[in-house]
Amino acid sequence: MNRFRARPYGGIVSQAVTHRSERKLGAVMKIFLVVVLGFMGASIASPALADTVGEEYDFRIAGNVKNEGEPIASVRIEVSGNGYSAEVVTDADGKWVIGVPERGTYDVTLDESTLPEGIAVLEGGATQSAEIGPSGSVVQNFFIGEGERQIISLFDQVVQRLIYGVNFGLMLGLASIGLSLVYGTTGLSNFAHAELVTFGALMAYAFGVVLSLPLWIAFPLAVAASAGLGWVQDAGLWKPLRARGLGLVQLMIVSIGLSLAVRYVFQFFVGGGTMQLPGSGANKIPLFGAVALSTVDLASMAISLVVIVLFALWLLYSNTGKATRAISDNASLAAASGIDVDRVVRIVWILASMLAGLSGILWAYFRPGIKWDMGEKILLLMFAAVVLGGLGTAFGALIGALIVGVMVETSALVIPSDLKYVGALVLLIAILLVRPQGLLGRKERIG
Repeated sequence: MNRFRARPYGGIVSQAVTHRSERKLGAVMKIFLVVVLGFMGASIASPALADTVGEEYDFRIAGNVKNEGEPIASVRIEVSGNGYSAEVVTDADGKWVIGVPERGTYDVTLDESTLPEGIAVLEGGATQSAEIGPSGSVVQNFFIGEGERQIISLFDQVVQRLIYGVNFGLMLGLASIGLSLVYGTTGLSNFAHAELVTFGALMAYAFGVVLSLPLWIAFPLAVAASAGLGWVQDAGLWKPLRARGLGLVQLMIVSIGLSLAVRYVFQFFVGGGTMQLPGSGANKIPLFGAVALSTVDLASMAISLVVIVLFALWLLYSNTGKATRAISDNASLAAASGIDVDRVVRIVWILASMLAGLSGILWAYFRPGIKWDMGEKILLLMFAAVVLGGLGTAFGALIGALIVGVMVETSALVIPSDLKYVGALVLLIAILLVRPQGLLGRKERIG
């Protein structure tokens, strides 16, 4: 199988010098990514050890955990909804407060495993809904006492997390493949790829909610708009910069600046709130054991699989797909063979943007919610998938995304949910120490 490998093009230099320079650049890029991922992963907030979290927000959900009038300390409470999630533990008086960014309905979950032995939630279940009204706050208490807990077996929990991980990995794979396509054909590590993800979700909201178009029309239009943005980016920015002979490091810095600029343009137009796509609150359907998926989850997995299979067929059997692989392997040789490199790179940008836009729509349902910086939340995981699978390998990016998705979801069984992204980054660093070229990468290029 041919694999994507990064090879910048433009200019005539000696083959040996080019290979040495590319190997050095690849090593520098890997070190840079590992350092960035390590620092960013370490900066992810750990679970709060106090009785209050989210004090910077104006709205809050509070409660008091007691059993027969006696407070219970160190009980874990989690609040999630509207694209926001936070957790806290009760203080010595059994009290807890979690600040939230906006009004709305949130799920409040009491972790029964942190209750004393023989104590359980007796009514309403361990997960309850809380709606913040005009006052800006709500009190959510659980009725607890002596009783038996509804315990889900470890096997069921693992199976449930594996399925959720595959769902997340497929969605992440769509975005990661596009990122790897661009890297494979141009050598560019595009940090603005996250904004392509956000753009797809915002366009889906614009067509499906603002313009009230049917979803079967709104979502294809959103993907088409993403394709148009990819064409505009390459035609208006990246091709002129390549023509001027800018190096890969300079191009990467431009992508970082573009990412920040576009992200705050999004915030200017849509604000800092969270928006929901139609059907994001669909009820879950019990499948087997403790596994329950909504119709949106099932549709997301099906769409991801179909698109990935179609992309693989295009890449392996179409003339443009073969040309794309040829450019990734050796752009100079591909150009000498009569392949229009600029045309193929333009198509790659369009496809990468389409995949990122579709991934953004699915990510808006998985979160759930649309925010101006939602793409940035998974940017590190996209890079982790690409580096884990092998820099520039499209199929490697898919495998890396599935591994990262499963790792993120299953790690929540043994570590706090706020730290689940760190597990994927630690796995990435460990694999790079053993196999620096990634799972499907090659140690050196043959010119």
